[in-house]
Amino acid sequence: MERKDFLYEGKAKRIFTTTDPNLVLVDYKDDATAQNGLKKGQIANKGVLNNKISTFFFQLLAQHGIESHFVEMISEREMLVKKLDILQIEVVSRNIAAGSLAKRLGLPEGTKMSRPILEFYYKDDELGDPMINEYHIYALELATAEQVKQISTVALQVNDILTKYLRQRDLLLVDFKLEFGLHQGRVLLGDEISPDTCRFWDANTMEKLDKDRFRRDLGGVEEAYLEIYNRLTGGQPLDEDAK
Repeated sequence: MERKDFLYEGKAKRIFTTTDPNLVLVDYKDDATAQNGLKKGQIANKGVLNNKISTFFFQLLAQHGIESHFVEMISEREMLVKKLDILQIEVVSRNIAAGSLAKRLGLPEGTKMSRPILEFYYKDDELGDPMINEYHIYALELATAEQVKQISTVALQVNDILTKYLRQRDLLLVDFKLEFGLHQGRVLLGDEISPDTCRFWDANTMEKLDKDRFRRDLGGVEEAYLEIYNRLTGGQPLDEDAK
């Protein structure tokens, strides 16, 4: 599929049109941001790793009947996806208290929740992506009740599938963010699933293997992303599996 015109650049990805008006090309960058964009940097090979990790997860979810925008990985940094009209809602699923949840509720980080928690956030960088509830969603006409029901159901299904799969690889899925959009009127899972958008902890040592290493200046950021890739793929060389 031929890359054509530049369409949009976000914090971690660039989007391009293609020869098919229903498909776009996502180019993953090495750029890293935190604290609502106040902290910036680069992580070596992050774009390559996130592209391949996201590809792995989208393919895994497809095997369980979860549809997404993913079509195929076309290079180490590029993914072909269905063009979505993104819903301005971010959905966060939480299994273990960490980050803002631990702060808001005064819970020790690492506290296991008795059941998954779903939270909604208004996707607006200028406002800092504030947390909202369903009443806000309907009042702002961000999504219909049926769409909210769909994305909530899919988010919980994704949580269940990934939690079980990762536990077999000695990884805990602490929490993660999902985005959804409309493709030809249908709600599909979009964006990415990677150490940028998930918190992964080693199940034995509780070592953080995600973007928190960048957020908190813990060091070893690239190594953490690579560790996730290796556990998912069994250590398949980075330069030999691009299609």
